[in-house]
Amino acid sequence: MRVIAGSARRIQLKTLDGMDTRPTTDRIKETLFNMIAPYLYDCIFLDLFAGSGGIGIEALSRGAMEAVFVEKNPKAMEYIKDNLERTHLRRKGMTMSMDVMTALYKLEGEKQFDYIFMDPPYGQGLEQKVLSYLSESSLLSYDGVIIAEASKDTDFEYVKEFGFSIIKTKEYKTNKHVFMEPSGRKGIC
Repeated sequence: MRVIAGSARRIQLKTLDGMDTRPTTDRIKETLFNMIAPYLYDCIFLDLFAGSGGIGIEALSRGAMEAVFVEKNPKAMEYIKDNLERTHLRRKGMTMSMDVMTALYKLEGEKQFDYIFMDPPYGQGLEQKVLSYLSESSLLSYDGVIIAEASKDTDFEYVKEFGFSIIKTKEYKTNKHVFMEPSGRKGIC
């Protein structure tokens, strides 16, 4: 896995072996960032269930002002820190080695994010827990967008109950990206 574009373009990133972190493939990452690239400059990006940090690092490489990486696996967090050093983006990255729900609580009142990206383990309903929390939170900026990476068969119809609207869904062979915003806003994607 590598950084696709921007200041850290072509730098290889370290990832954990196996499927524990399921790194987003370069092709899917490129498609995702082609959709959000015009809005990245100077944004604040939250990478939940960050794995190797590839998504947040790509955002930083493409002009995000800051990224916060949340990952509870200690070995994966070592790789995130190493990848931030390798890409010379360490000063723009904040790492939180803890459970996502704990991190969200700790970030409350401290930061607001333009993008909140999450790629939780599939089939555990973790995206629903995060969206439930965010529905009552001030972490998402007024124009902010939530992006969830999930298995292709994950149902997101419930997001209306939490006050979110689906802006766009991009499906791939086995997974998808679902773009959401608070209901009543005009989409920016």
